[in-house]
Amino acid sequence: MKFMPMPASTTPVSITIATRDWDYLTPLVLGDVTSSRLSVKVDRVATLIPDLCTDPNYDAAEVSFSRYVSAMASGRDTVVGIPCFIMRGFRHRCIITVSDSPLVRLSDLAGKRIGVTGWRDSGNTWTRAALRREGVGVEDAYWFAGRLTSEHPVADRLDGFGRPGRIEAAPGERPMMELLAQGELDAVFTPFMPDGFFGPASGFRQVLRDFRAAERAYFADVGYVPGMHLVAVKAVLAREHPWLPQELARLIDESQRVWTGKRRKYADTSPWILEELLHAGRDLPASWNASGLPANRRMIEDFVTELHAQGILTEPISAEALFPFDARSRATAA
Repeated sequence: MKFMPMPASTTPVSITIATRDWDYLTPLVLGDVTSSRLSVKVDRVATLIPDLCTDPNYDAAEVSFSRYVSAMASGRDTVVGIPCFIMRGFRHRCIITVSDSPLVRLSDLAGKRIGVTGWRDSGNTWTRAALRREGVGVEDAYWFAGRLTSEHPVADRLDGFGRPGRIEAAPGERPMMELLAQGELDAVFTPFMPDGFFGPASGFRQVLRDFRAAERAYFADVGYVPGMHLVAVKAVLAREHPWLPQELARLIDESQRVWTGKRRKYADTSPWILEELLHAGRDLPASWNASGLPANRRMIEDFVTELHAQGILTEPISAEALFPFDARSRATAA
């Protein structure tokens, strides 16, 4: 990944970024990864901030890929997205059901009642994409959007995309895990497993018993790990310091590189984390989480295609239009 040259300066630019509590940012938080041009304070937040542009506390933030694409497609360019995907993950593992369910394949979900934590959420968009690859489109199931558990707030999770008889709010705003346990839903999409899921008697499981095999096959076909959240900075800041977006991406990438090295060395924090690290190191290329437009072009274009196919995006938008700073900086460097 090439980066724009930065002007000489004696005082680094200071910014504050809001992100989820991703462990691989630890080297950046602790100051093990630094820049002579950019000083970054990481503020860990429980949920994504609603609007980076108008938030007085932050200069940059982790933002929803889906909502960023929708904003850019509508001409709202008050923030500059960086193709640095701070949250990535396969989604086959995110479809859960009850332990004694007969559902064992994604194609089994045709005609079923499926709960989602938010209709336009990036992760749920990717999960529906996985179903669509198996012949189950939006029109082939019944969808209910709602809160995962009673600890989650009641909120509008349809976001204007509801359709009676096809995409509706969860009945009575009841928690979806309750609806699933009582047989009123057949499956639930969730980005994070609910409390108790990891216990031996949770009563729930992934629909795909061997989701790792499905995800490996998916990667072999598409060549990427889906991105859900990306890093963005306020447009006014990017215009004032054109080098800043890519320098921020460099710091985040370096933090993840340093963290991965330490994680592999100090693997005894979990009995079998070494096995997971071995799988990731051997089954995926070293560039699986690389930042930049060239490394992520196919993933970006596939995501836009899905947003359009699922009715979330009215018209497609190009990768260059989504990430103009990255595209311009590479043209300048060339």
